[in-house]
Amino acid sequence: MVTVWRYALRLGVVLACLSGVELVLAAPAQAAFTTELSGLPARFTAGDQVRTVSAVVSRTDRRGGCVKVRWSMVLSVQGIRLDQVKMDRVEETGDFPLEIQTEGDVARLTDRQLDPGTLCPDRTVTARYRLAFAEDVTQGRVTLAAEAYDANLRLLARQTATRSVVGVGGVPSRSAEPTGTPAEPSDPANAPGEEESAEPVGDQPVDAAQPEAGRPVSQAGGFGVTQAAFLLGGLLLSLGLGLLLRLRHLTRVTTAEADDPPVDRLWERPAGSWRTAGR
Repeated sequence: MVTVWRYALRLGVVLACLSGVELVLAAPAQAAFTTELSGLPARFTAGDQVRTVSAVVSRTDRRGGCVKVRWSMVLSVQGIRLDQVKMDRVEETGDFPLEIQTEGDVARLTDRQLDPGTLCPDRTVTARYRLAFAEDVTQGRVTLAAEAYDANLRLLARQTATRSVVGVGGVPSRSAEPTGTPAEPSDPANAPGEEESAEPVGDQPVDAAQPEAGRPVSQAGGFGVTQAAFLLGGLLLSLGLGLLLRLRHLTRVTTAEADDPPVDRLWERPAGSWRTAGR
């Protein structure tokens, strides 16, 4: 029995060690990337004015090697129709192919292929977008959210900014509200579709705001591999501790039984120790 418990204890310790190793390997690096939006004006003016907005992703640590990047820009409007907005992505060689998906007042523009650049600890990757609004826009707001993904569609970083849009000679009723939203490493962007970015955003009636269920997506508070590894490690550690305590108890009982004589022999008459009294 003691031998069985010893083997069970050893197995529990081995499983606990393996789960700890899995936990270390599964835990993602936190805040390893950051994204910035540049080239944003204080407010956009409708008409023929075309603005170039840049999204730049960089690494904040020096662990790991270089990664390829796929960009996805989420555009949300208020007081404006999507068909009054035109946005495309450009590189030095010309227009960059995009998949465009729309849902309500939100459009997602995702790169059909990986960015030509490579993200390394000492190198950044930049995406440039041209943005313009129709002449009949009088007043509204636009929110841009630049999302950088790796080749496996894991979200690296996300940055948002909100600006007012006014007609020619107009004055916005509310000041611009730039906002920044740091992202947590997770998982996914929408898969590329069939629409080109050269056409107005509003002409693409497709489901768009978030990737479908089969693709990874950044979610806060979800139950993932890390949480499961924590639970498994805690369970195995508790099992190993219980086995250790049980083994210690059995060892003490076995030792005590070996040192003490059996109870049924405590009252036996020692041989030759009693004598018959003389009369």
